[in-house]
Amino acid sequence: MNKILEKRALNPTVTLMKVEAPLVARKAEPGQFIILRADENGERIPLTVADFDRKKGTVTIIFQIVGAATATLNHLNEGEFIHDFVGPLGRPTHTEGLKKVAVVGGGVGCAIAYPVAKKLHEQGATVHSVTGFRTKDLVILEDEFDAVSDKVCKMSDDGSWGQKGLVTDALKALIESGEQYDEVITIGPLIMMKFVCALTKQYGVKTVASMNPIMIDGTGMCGGCRLTVGGVTKFACVDGPEFDGHEIDFDEAMARGRMYADFERHAYEEACNLFKEAK
Repeated sequence: MNKILEKRALNPTVTLMKVEAPLVARKAEPGQFIILRADENGERIPLTVADFDRKKGTVTIIFQIVGAATATLNHLNEGEFIHDFVGPLGRPTHTEGLKKVAVVGGGVGCAIAYPVAKKLHEQGATVHSVTGFRTKDLVILEDEFDAVSDKVCKMSDDGSWGQKGLVTDALKALIESGEQYDEVITIGPLIMMKFVCALTKQYGVKTVASMNPIMIDGTGMCGGCRLTVGGVTKFACVDGPEFDGHEIDFDEAMARGRMYADFERHAYEEACNLFKEAK
């Protein structure tokens, strides 16, 4: 069991937790994830390592409250314990040798994009961060991105934060202004990553996308996280979670991601009702 050392809301639906997990912190790298269960009867859910401190033995996770499992996790408080906290899993983000990178994050995907931008910055790379949210009230990690980026483009759908528009608008403007990137790394909703990859393909810019499909065991045995990349079946948990964005079948991934949407919503509503009754 792993103790929750810190808990704070980043916006109305997104929570940050700093967890005591020295064995995970010792090996964790940006791009990797953990699988946890909030309690002994809980669902196994994958969450990206948003940050870590090897000396203090802590791992930071950031999650959006979208289903029963994340609602249950969100009801745990500082000083309480997460039942299972396993990792790090997946392949770390490849950052060695990159001199100039555009990191494109959307929504809660910025929690995954931030540690990547941070490591690139620490390695001396030039980092241009493009972050997008629907509205100002949903913004997370603004100060953190400012601290590790040479340039930040802030975008919102309604214009309440930064510039009005999509992350693809900002990325296109950067490329057309003459910025030349070794690589674009994009993390966020599937539809956003699809269009980021379509844009960069036009300009011949190598692009890596971080995928977060349905996942159960995290070791490649269940097959739930399968994707089609370059016409070949891949498993996000062991082959990824990052893949060549120009090779991913995003339409297939989006269709698979919608398969359990109704079930997830029903389970979330049941969990919320149980929490209300407990009060």
